Amino acid sequence: MLSIIAQAQESASPIRDLFESVIGMFSSGAPLAQPDVLVENLKTLSTVWAAIFIIVGLLCLFNGYKFYKTTTIMLALLMGLFAGYWLGKKIEAPFIVGGCLGLLLATVAYPLMKYAVAVFGGLAGAFIGGNLWAGFAHALNKGASMGVPVDAYWIGALIGLIVCGMLAFILFKLSVVLFTSVSGSTIAVLGVLALLLSIPQLSDTVSEGLTANQLVVPLLVFVPATIGLIMQEVWTKGDKPAEA
Repeated sequence: MLSIIAQAQESASPIRDLFESVIGMFSSGAPLAQPDVLVENLKTLSTVWAAIFIIVGLLCLFNGYKFYKTTTIMLALLMGLFAGYWLGKKIEAPFIVGGCLGLLLATVAYPLMKYAVAVFGGLAGAFIGGNLWAGFAHALNKGASMGVPVDAYWIGALIGLIVCGMLAFILFKLSVVLFTSVSGSTIAVLGVLALLLSIPQLSDTVSEGLTANQLVVPLLVFVPATIGLIMQEVWTKGDKPAEA
Protein backbone atom coordinates (compact mmCIF):
# COMPACT_ATOMS: atom_id res chain seq x y z
CA MET A 1 0.00 0.00 0.00
CA LEU A 2 2.79 2.37 0.93
CA SER A 3 4.60 1.53 -2.32
CA ILE A 4 1.48 2.42 -4.33
CA ILE A 5 1.19 5.76 -2.54
CA ALA A 6 4.88 6.42 -3.11
CA GLN A 7 4.53 5.62 -6.83
CA ALA A 8 1.50 7.91 -7.10
CA GLN A 9 3.37 10.75 -5.44
CA GLU A 10 6.37 10.18 -7.69
CA SER A 11 4.22 10.21 -10.84
CA ALA A 12 2.53 13.44 -9.71
CA SER A 13 5.85 15.16 -9.09
CA PRO A 14 6.48 16.34 -12.71
CA ILE A 15 2.97 17.77 -12.90
CA ARG A 16 3.39 19.48 -9.53
CA ASP A 17 6.71 20.94 -10.71
CA LEU A 18 4.98 22.28 -13.83
CA PHE A 19 2.25 23.98 -11.82
CA GLU A 20 4.76 25.45 -9.37
CA SER A 21 6.93 26.77 -12.22
CA VAL A 22 4.06 28.39 -14.10
CA ILE A 23 2.55 29.93 -10.97
CA GLY A 24 5.98 31.23 -9.98
CA MET A 25 6.44 32.82 -13.41
CA PHE A 26 3.05 34.54 -13.41
CA SER A 27 2.95 35.53 -9.75
CA SER A 28 3.16 39.25 -10.56
CA GLY A 29 1.14 41.64 -12.69
CA ALA A 30 3.96 42.13 -15.20
CA PRO A 31 5.79 38.77 -15.28
CA LEU A 32 7.70 39.34 -18.52
CA ALA A 33 9.31 42.47 -17.07
CA GLN A 34 10.75 40.49 -14.15
CA PRO A 35 13.40 38.40 -15.93
CA ASP A 36 15.15 37.27 -12.73
CA VAL A 37 12.01 35.54 -11.45
CA LEU A 38 11.20 34.24 -14.92
CA VAL A 39 14.63 32.68 -15.45
CA GLU A 40 14.61 31.10 -12.00
CA ASN A 41 11.32 29.34 -12.68
CA LEU A 42 12.13 28.44 -16.29
CA LYS A 43 15.20 26.56 -15.09
CA THR A 44 12.92 24.23 -13.10
CA LEU A 45 10.83 23.40 -16.18
CA SER A 46 11.72 20.01 -17.68
CA THR A 47 12.75 19.64 -21.32
CA VAL A 48 9.64 17.55 -22.01
CA TRP A 49 7.33 20.34 -20.84
CA ALA A 50 9.47 22.87 -22.71
CA ALA A 51 8.97 20.92 -25.96
CA ILE A 52 5.22 20.68 -25.30
CA PHE A 53 5.10 24.43 -24.68
CA ILE A 54 6.79 25.07 -28.03
CA ILE A 55 4.46 22.80 -30.02
CA VAL A 56 1.26 24.04 -28.37
CA GLY A 57 2.40 27.66 -28.55
CA LEU A 58 3.21 27.52 -32.26
CA LEU A 59 -0.13 25.86 -33.06
CA CYS A 60 -1.96 28.56 -31.14
CA LEU A 61 0.20 31.34 -32.62
CA PHE A 62 -0.40 30.45 -36.27
CA ASN A 63 -3.69 28.49 -36.23
CA GLY A 64 -5.54 29.99 -33.27
CA TYR A 65 -8.30 31.63 -35.29
CA LYS A 66 -8.97 28.59 -37.46
CA PHE A 67 -9.80 26.54 -34.37
CA TYR A 68 -10.74 29.39 -32.08
CA LYS A 69 -13.44 27.51 -30.17
CA THR A 70 -11.07 24.70 -29.22
CA THR A 71 -8.36 27.24 -28.38
CA THR A 72 -10.70 29.30 -26.20
CA ILE A 73 -11.97 26.27 -24.31
CA MET A 74 -8.44 24.94 -23.77
CA LEU A 75 -7.24 28.33 -22.51
CA ALA A 76 -10.21 28.48 -20.13
CA LEU A 77 -9.36 24.98 -18.92
CA LEU A 78 -5.70 25.88 -18.36
CA MET A 79 -6.55 29.13 -16.61
CA GLY A 80 -8.91 27.29 -14.30
CA LEU A 81 -6.36 24.55 -13.60
CA PHE A 82 -3.55 26.93 -12.64
CA ALA A 83 -5.76 29.41 -10.77
CA GLY A 84 -7.46 26.53 -8.96
CA TYR A 85 -4.12 24.97 -8.08
CA TRP A 86 -2.98 28.27 -6.57
CA LEU A 87 -6.21 28.67 -4.61
CA GLY A 88 -6.26 25.00 -3.62
CA LYS A 89 -2.87 25.30 -1.96
CA LYS A 90 -4.55 27.41 0.70
CA ILE A 91 -6.65 24.41 1.76
CA GLU A 92 -4.06 21.76 0.87
CA ALA A 93 -6.10 20.38 -2.04
CA PRO A 94 -4.50 22.04 -5.09
CA PHE A 95 -5.19 19.38 -7.72
CA ILE A 96 -8.82 18.85 -6.70
CA VAL A 97 -9.62 22.56 -6.72
CA GLY A 98 -7.63 23.05 -9.92
CA GLY A 99 -9.41 20.22 -11.71
CA CYS A 100 -12.86 21.40 -10.62
CA LEU A 101 -12.25 25.03 -11.54
CA GLY A 102 -10.66 24.07 -14.86
CA LEU A 103 -13.62 21.91 -15.88
CA LEU A 104 -16.06 24.59 -14.73
CA LEU A 105 -14.45 27.39 -16.76
CA ALA A 106 -14.07 25.17 -19.84
CA THR A 107 -17.74 24.15 -19.64
CA VAL A 108 -18.96 27.72 -19.14
CA ALA A 109 -16.77 29.02 -21.98
CA TYR A 110 -18.49 26.87 -24.62
CA PRO A 111 -22.05 28.28 -24.48
CA LEU A 112 -20.73 31.77 -23.68
CA MET A 113 -18.10 31.77 -26.42
CA LYS A 114 -18.52 35.41 -27.43
CA TYR A 115 -18.10 36.58 -23.86
CA ALA A 116 -15.20 34.19 -23.29
CA VAL A 117 -13.45 35.71 -26.31
CA ALA A 118 -14.08 39.17 -24.85
CA VAL A 119 -12.58 38.09 -21.52
CA PHE A 120 -9.49 36.57 -23.12
CA GLY A 121 -9.14 39.55 -25.44
CA GLY A 122 -9.26 41.87 -22.45
CA LEU A 123 -6.77 39.76 -20.52
CA ALA A 124 -4.44 39.73 -23.54
CA GLY A 125 -4.66 43.51 -23.70
CA ALA A 126 -3.96 43.80 -19.98
CA PHE A 127 -1.01 41.43 -20.36
CA ILE A 128 0.41 43.50 -23.21
CA GLY A 129 -0.18 46.86 -21.54
CA GLY A 130 1.14 45.87 -18.12
CA ASN A 131 4.31 44.22 -19.39
CA LEU A 132 5.14 46.94 -21.91
CA TRP A 133 4.58 49.65 -19.30
CA ALA A 134 6.87 47.93 -16.79
CA GLY A 135 9.46 47.07 -19.44
CA PHE A 136 9.66 50.56 -20.94
CA ALA A 137 9.59 52.15 -17.47
CA HIS A 138 12.64 50.12 -16.42
CA ALA A 139 14.41 50.86 -19.71
CA LEU A 140 13.71 54.61 -19.63
CA ASN A 141 14.64 54.93 -15.97
CA LYS A 142 17.89 53.09 -16.57
CA GLY A 143 18.88 54.55 -19.94
CA ALA A 144 17.51 58.09 -19.78
CA SER A 145 17.31 58.58 -15.99
CA MET A 146 13.60 59.26 -16.21
CA GLY A 147 11.31 58.83 -13.24
CA VAL A 148 8.62 56.66 -14.81
CA PRO A 149 6.80 54.78 -12.01
CA VAL A 150 7.40 51.07 -12.60
CA ASP A 151 4.77 50.02 -10.07
CA ALA A 152 2.14 51.85 -12.09
CA TYR A 153 2.11 49.06 -14.68
CA TRP A 154 -1.53 48.56 -13.73
CA ILE A 155 -2.35 51.70 -15.71
CA GLY A 156 -1.10 50.09 -18.90
CA ALA A 157 -2.86 46.87 -17.96
CA LEU A 158 -6.15 48.70 -17.35
CA ILE A 159 -5.95 50.54 -20.68
CA GLY A 160 -5.22 47.29 -22.51
CA LEU A 161 -8.03 45.49 -20.69
CA ILE A 162 -10.65 48.08 -21.61
CA VAL A 163 -9.55 48.61 -25.23
CA CYS A 164 -9.07 44.95 -26.14
CA GLY A 165 -12.08 43.81 -24.14
CA MET A 166 -14.36 46.20 -26.03
CA LEU A 167 -12.68 45.22 -29.29
CA ALA A 168 -14.22 41.75 -29.09
CA PHE A 169 -17.72 43.18 -29.51
CA ILE A 170 -16.70 45.36 -32.47
CA LEU A 171 -14.04 43.36 -34.34
CA PHE A 172 -14.55 39.77 -33.23
CA LYS A 173 -12.01 38.18 -35.57
CA LEU A 174 -9.26 40.65 -34.66
CA SER A 175 -9.88 40.00 -30.98
CA VAL A 176 -9.58 36.24 -31.50
CA VAL A 177 -6.42 36.62 -33.56
CA LEU A 178 -4.99 38.98 -30.94
CA PHE A 179 -5.41 36.77 -27.90
CA THR A 180 -4.43 33.57 -29.72
CA SER A 181 -1.29 35.24 -31.07
CA VAL A 182 -0.29 36.68 -27.69
CA SER A 183 -1.00 33.50 -25.74
CA GLY A 184 0.64 31.29 -28.38
CA SER A 185 3.74 33.46 -28.57
CA THR A 186 4.05 33.58 -24.78
CA ILE A 187 3.79 29.80 -24.42
CA ALA A 188 6.17 29.09 -27.32
CA VAL A 189 8.81 31.63 -26.26
CA LEU A 190 8.78 30.39 -22.67
CA GLY A 191 9.27 26.86 -24.00
CA VAL A 192 12.21 27.92 -26.17
CA LEU A 193 13.83 29.82 -23.30
CA ALA A 194 13.35 26.88 -20.92
CA LEU A 195 14.94 24.58 -23.50
CA LEU A 196 17.94 26.90 -23.94
CA LEU A 197 18.36 27.29 -20.19
CA SER A 198 18.44 23.50 -19.81
CA ILE A 199 21.61 23.34 -21.95
CA PRO A 200 24.60 23.78 -19.60
CA GLN A 201 26.78 25.41 -22.27
CA LEU A 202 24.14 28.08 -22.99
CA SER A 203 22.48 28.54 -19.62
CA ASP A 204 24.67 31.36 -18.27
CA THR A 205 24.77 33.25 -21.56
CA VAL A 206 20.99 33.07 -21.99
CA SER A 207 20.40 34.10 -18.37
CA GLU A 208 22.68 37.12 -18.71
CA GLY A 209 21.02 38.16 -21.95
CA LEU A 210 17.50 37.89 -20.54
CA THR A 211 18.28 39.75 -17.32
CA ALA A 212 20.33 42.52 -18.97
CA ASN A 213 17.21 44.65 -19.40
CA GLN A 214 13.57 44.29 -18.35
CA LEU A 215 12.46 45.03 -21.90
CA VAL A 216 14.20 42.00 -23.44
CA VAL A 217 11.62 39.32 -22.63
CA PRO A 218 8.58 41.47 -23.57
CA LEU A 219 10.19 42.10 -26.96
CA LEU A 220 10.94 38.39 -27.41
CA VAL A 221 7.26 37.64 -26.79
CA PHE A 222 5.42 40.51 -28.47
CA VAL A 223 7.45 40.63 -31.70
CA PRO A 224 6.54 37.00 -32.60
CA ALA A 225 2.98 37.73 -31.41
CA THR A 226 2.76 40.62 -33.87
CA ILE A 227 4.12 38.41 -36.65
CA GLY A 228 1.60 35.71 -35.77
CA LEU A 229 -1.24 38.25 -35.74
CA ILE A 230 -0.29 39.51 -39.21
CA MET A 231 0.14 36.01 -40.62
CA GLN A 232 -3.20 34.82 -39.22
CA GLU A 233 -4.95 37.87 -40.68
CA VAL A 234 -3.37 37.21 -44.09
CA TRP A 235 -3.91 33.44 -44.12
CA THR A 236 -7.53 33.60 -42.95
CA LYS A 237 -8.63 36.60 -45.00
CA GLY A 238 -12.18 35.90 -46.13
CA ASP A 239 -12.22 32.51 -44.41
CA LYS A 240 -14.51 31.36 -41.66
CA PRO A 241 -13.14 29.47 -38.66
CA ALA A 242 -13.40 25.69 -38.92
CA GLU A 243 -15.76 25.47 -35.94
CA ALA A 244 -17.95 28.47 -36.72
